[in-house]
Amino acid sequence: MRKKPTSFDANLIVIGAGSAGLVSSYIAAAVKAKVILIERHKMGGDCLNTGCVPSKAILRSAKIAEYMRRASEFGLAQVQVEPRFEQIMARVKQVVADIEPHDSVDRYTQLGVDCMAGEAKIVSPWEVELDGSLLTARSIIIASGARPFVPPIEGLAEAGYLTSDSVWSLTKSPKRLVVLGGGPIGCELGQAFARLGSEVTIVEMLDRLLIKEDVDVSQVIERSLTQGGVQCLMSHKAVRVIQKGAEKVLVCDGPTGEVNVPFDEILVTVGRRANTENMGLEALGIQTRRNGTIETDKYMRTSVKSIYACGDVAGPYQFTHVAAHQAWYASVNALFGTFRKFTVDYRVIPWATFTDPEVAHVGLSEQDAKDQAVPFEVTRYGIDDLDRAITDGEAHGFVKVLTVPAKDKILGVTIVGHHAAELLAEFVLAMKHGLGLNDILSTIHLYPGFAEANKYTAGAWKRAHQPERLLRWVQRFHTWRRG
Repeated sequence: MRKKPTSFDANLIVIGAGSAGLVSSYIAAAVKAKVILIERHKMGGDCLNTGCVPSKAILRSAKIAEYMRRASEFGLAQVQVEPRFEQIMARVKQVVADIEPHDSVDRYTQLGVDCMAGEAKIVSPWEVELDGSLLTARSIIIASGARPFVPPIEGLAEAGYLTSDSVWSLTKSPKRLVVLGGGPIGCELGQAFARLGSEVTIVEMLDRLLIKEDVDVSQVIERSLTQGGVQCLMSHKAVRVIQKGAEKVLVCDGPTGEVNVPFDEILVTVGRRANTENMGLEALGIQTRRNGTIETDKYMRTSVKSIYACGDVAGPYQFTHVAAHQAWYASVNALFGTFRKFTVDYRVIPWATFTDPEVAHVGLSEQDAKDQAVPFEVTRYGIDDLDRAITDGEAHGFVKVLTVPAKDKILGVTIVGHHAAELLAEFVLAMKHGLGLNDILSTIHLYPGFAEANKYTAGAWKRAHQPERLLRWVQRFHTWRRG
């Protein structure tokens, strides 16, 4: 073990300039610490360059295309939809470029962060090697992110494949696209490419899409995808890829035997693996899990107490907003842990899948509650009944709330429908601050708005828990008052 330096170049070195690294650096600079931020590729990381931003940009184009196809529903003349894929991808790149300044070297330099480029290797609890130079800091934060995992399928590498990192290099829409994996990324991009003209087949090894959601959610999304022309092959395991001349075929093992799926491009979306290779972690005894993520304690520390990890490289939730959440704890504990340490709070973690309809979730699902033997009640409101949804032609989906039996305490919420991710925010706030359905019911919600769905759900719970004995007495009272 190297000897601890007597002085340091910085208070904090952050490795990786994705969401977790940027927030960590921002916080450190805001409290006047000397911070060095090292990025080997592009500022903004996965979220800006290959994840959240470009995917939502292409989803928007796909959504507009779908609205154009639905023109007659709104009293408009039917229009011919002609997706221009090159222009769509040019728009995606422009959206990334427009947001890029938020995560740029210039901005973070102005904030007081010392931004450096290159491959970082941790050589001691306080030292990082960067292109032959040695940098020192009292604490180090690893925020190196994750990358798509590509399974070892026979013939896949030889045939060529796309991932959520490389799909943005396409210049023309594939005629036949196979999406390997029916999770959030696969469902989002599969639906988008189908709406932009591709013949899409989603191949999922498990028996349903979006396995982390309840069965009723999976059914809604499968139905929506199927109605949009996507072929969904559940319980199909990809076995090998074969090439017959110019033809590429994915061979799957399905319930009835082998199934051949011809394709022009294959998009692999079966999970992600943390970026922890060649960073010197093994030599320091820093433990990683099977998917490469770094094991951390409740303070976001690794087994080396001066080294922290946050974001996708730490898990367990690989979301941009969770990365930012963890970054606060990692940076504050790294800088001020000598005086007080803060325990990371995972009690209320929201997430969303931006398919059409959207799926938004926080807290326990029905399946979670059953698996954990947590007693619960379910209150459900159908958005097809909502005035604003009807006026907008989006009268579909539902709000489902799990509560403690006979109480209005919220255990979890799932919303499926138009603007589901935005509707979820009210429930996230309620759960974070211990508010119940009675509080939501007593809050004025703007009319006509989609957020009224939340209030109507609370109203449905209230009706199911009416004080029957009291109401019978009140009825007798009113009868007496009438004389």
